[in-house]
Amino acid sequence: MSKLEQLIANQTALVGVVGLGYVGLPLIRAFIEAGYRTIGFDVDQAKVDKLLAGESYIGHLPSEWIAACIQNGQFEPTADMDRLDEPDGILICVPTPLSESRDPDLGYIEATTEQIAIRLRKDQLIVLESTTYPGTTRDVMLPILEMSGLKCGTDFFIAYSPEREDPGNPDFTAGNIPKVVGADDEKSLLLAVSLYGGAVREVVPVSSWEAAEACKILENTYRAVNIALVNELKRLFERIGIDVWEVIDAAKTKPFGFQAFYPGPGLGGHCIPIDPFYLSWVARKHGLTTRFIELAGEVNTSMPEYVVDQTTRALNDQGKPVRGSKICILGIAYKRDIDDPRESPSFELIHLLQMRGAIISYNDPHIPVIPHMRHYDVPALSSSQLSAAFLAAQDCLIIATDHSAYDYPFLVEHSQLVIDTRNATKNVTSFREKIYKA
Repeated sequence: MSKLEQLIANQTALVGVVGLGYVGLPLIRAFIEAGYRTIGFDVDQAKVDKLLAGESYIGHLPSEWIAACIQNGQFEPTADMDRLDEPDGILICVPTPLSESRDPDLGYIEATTEQIAIRLRKDQLIVLESTTYPGTTRDVMLPILEMSGLKCGTDFFIAYSPEREDPGNPDFTAGNIPKVVGADDEKSLLLAVSLYGGAVREVVPVSSWEAAEACKILENTYRAVNIALVNELKRLFERIGIDVWEVIDAAKTKPFGFQAFYPGPGLGGHCIPIDPFYLSWVARKHGLTTRFIELAGEVNTSMPEYVVDQTTRALNDQGKPVRGSKICILGIAYKRDIDDPRESPSFELIHLLQMRGAIISYNDPHIPVIPHMRHYDVPALSSSQLSAAFLAAQDCLIIATDHSAYDYPFLVEHSQLVIDTRNATKNVTSFREKIYKA
């Protein structure tokens, strides 16, 4: 048994995670709970300083837990990349956005891999978790790492294991979600399976880096396409006077052959709005077109415009133009009961409504101030208090995210007009004339 195998088997290996965001920090928690010591790397010194002060910036990870792990030596956050030679296993959880032309932007992966290559030593396991297209590990990471002079499979080891997170769902944490792991040589696969096996409920090995990379793309493309289907049906059913939510509730009583997906104001989060375009990009490289995926993308990206059109119609019914109307967006997080605003359709709603001259405010109990966003020039706004007087002063309230903290009967009662994109008001029995579905 090699030294690295022994360290992993004894759970005395030092686990390093690069990227201390919504994927990296929960992953660190899984390894800490399994008894490992961890070191977290992030180029954002402000994040590192917060963690060192025992402050969490992710809602479902308590500050008290962060502080305790740092105090007892189980977790050490740092911005010092010179220490990348210390961990026995390095797990890469950096962003993989799209460029302006909707091509994969692997800048963060490349920069991280270059930093590792400078300090790479024998008996290190490198695992990429960032979502990407099939071929990234082989064509991008491997050549950079082997520029160190060390060889994969003998001197150091590489695997790919796609991140799986379901923010806001307490039933699924990093430690109890099955983990797919792929590698191109037997030793790398064995080491990666062993490392994750000590920290997660189940490990699912696959035959190659590409198979594991494709697994993640399939998972998210499946969701994107099915959400596009119900988004398109929502628009059709609205036109012919059928409630799509009632239809979905009826259809999901079928115990086989149907899985419920739900419409909304657009896609959000880091995965579903982005990952299918990685697959489309790969297809174009190989001379193919993924018409089904691209059509789904068109449908999903058109939903904020649809919501704005429905809002315009509803305001017109009350004799009001969008220009000059006070419109409050309810929910900036991309899904219910989380504090993650990445790729939230609410930003597109704000952008489109401001272009039409609306006066925008928002409320989100999980996001007190609108953060800086990569693709949007967002206004400097703070979450407004949802008092009866504030609601009455708004011309329209758009429910973009259906947080469970909201008192929907109260909101409907005191608002002049409610645009419900999430079916959040389905159990509100009074003042139904104020509610428009969108």
